[in-house]
Amino acid sequence: QVQLVESGGDLAQPGGSLTLSCAASGFTFSDYAMGWIRQAPGKELEWVSGIYNDGSDTFYTDSVKGRFTISRDNSKNTLYLQMNNLKPEDTALYSCAKGRSLVVVAGTSGYDHWGQGTQVTVSS
Repeated sequence: QVQLVESGGDLAQPGGSLTLSCAASGFTFSDYAMGWIRQAPGKELEWVSGIYNDGSDTFYTDSVKGRFTISRDNSKNTLYLQMNNLKPEDTALYSCAKGRSLVVVAGTSGYDHWGQGTQVTVSS
């Protein structure tokens, strides 16, 4: 079955950086778009970023453009999210998500599985 296991979440200071990783198994990783979604306390699930199955194109929600970079290594079945210039409003539980096809859909409806998540807290 599909398994997605995130790691790398931590406490970071505003302006700091973190890199999240997601180890995927149970499906042919290179056949599907992947993404990151997040949920802050008391808020709805929010799509953050997506990447095509072959890594040829990437997409971001406006609030993270220029600060976050999504990437993947299909040889390692691993998805990454490099987060720079972190802000307190980035505080959330971050989960990686498997797309329904090879193309990216902006929005949580474009994904059919996601992991348990890794906590990112941005605070001084």
